[in-house]
Amino acid sequence: KQGWGEISKLIPLAQKNGTLLTLELIKDVVETNDKKRFAISEDGLFIRAVQGHSLKTTVGYQPIKPPTILYHGTATRFIDSIFDKGLIPNGRQYVHLSQEYKTAVNVGNRHGKAVVLTVDSENMFSDGFEFYQADNGVWLTLAVPVNYLKINEKK
Repeated sequence: KQGWGEISKLIPLAQKNGTLLTLELIKDVVETNDKKRFAISEDGLFIRAVQGHSLKTTVGYQPIKPPTILYHGTATRFIDSIFDKGLIPNGRQYVHLSQEYKTAVNVGNRHGKAVVLTVDSENMFSDGFEFYQADNGVWLTLAVPVNYLKINEKK
């Protein structure tokens, strides 16, 4: 439920499949991951990704007002498709956006020659689109139509 997996079941399943996993390793990954991708429940019994779920799950994000603009990092080879369809989540549940330009550049670089798109999140929100923010600061929305996008020329 809400993306949580039971740690006591995860450890033996991972070990059965040849991956050495311990509670200490899980805690270390959660605490030291530079992107803060994972969270352990308050009772310490469950773990989940804070965003980026590829499995259909409902995480209890509350809609909040986003900053005026957000950024999306991608590779130049995807630009034609993006300006045809807008930003869509593909295999994820949400489109991931950043409040920081530099973060978007880093994301784009992971996929090839980076290009950063500026998202007019203020007008999207005014037009009724919902935004959420994951625990690690990543902004999420279901999709970004083309009319709210522009290529950011900042270097």
